[in-house]
Amino acid sequence: MNTLIDYIVLHKEHAPWFVFIAILLAGMNVPISIDVLLILCAFLAAHIIPEQTLALFFSLFLGCYFSAWIAYAIGRWGGNHLVKYRWYRRLFPENRLQNIKKFYEKHGFLTLLLGRFIPFGVRNCIFMTTGMSKMSFTKFAFRDFFASFFWSSFSFLLFYSLGKNFELLCRFAKTCNFFLFLAFGVTVITLIWYKRKKTAKKKCSCLDTKPFKEE
Repeated sequence: MNTLIDYIVLHKEHAPWFVFIAILLAGMNVPISIDVLLILCAFLAAHIIPEQTLALFFSLFLGCYFSAWIAYAIGRWGGNHLVKYRWYRRLFPENRLQNIKKFYEKHGFLTLLLGRFIPFGVRNCIFMTTGMSKMSFTKFAFRDFFASFFWSSFSFLLFYSLGKNFELLCRFAKTCNFFLFLAFGVTVITLIWYKRKKTAKKKCSCLDTKPFKEE
């Protein structure tokens, strides 16, 4: 990742294209941090190549948007091949995929918007899962357009206004991402625990109300 950053800075006149291509690769699950590229774009726009501010922003926004398309496609068409593997069937059984599809149909935009702010590969997992659940691509593309634009605009403007030191911003972003990921993890664990407890309570209620057979 550091080599990539050094290369982009060294060839700053072509930085928007390099950023765009790197983000697309991230959509293919290549280990490239979109958050670091976001900070790099804001830093370059603020101090190194301010004349390319708009180009850097749109390379970030469109890269993130089309990167999500790639992750969606991997989930939708690659998921069928993964069914052969037992670990995949355990992780994404058919009933779970149907529940995910219903959830996205009901809370699609909110899910994609919040997912944009969750780091450590969670974004790609959400996009891939959307594809696996066979959610309409048209709906996905329409909703994620606004989610991606909002996230890109908010984050780019934030780091552009703070963009005095690239390394300091990276440390700040990593700290924020850690707490966001932690909050996301705690929320997921809490929801799973609540759902299991609710299911167990229903089973107990059914057992208590079940009539005993006379001997």
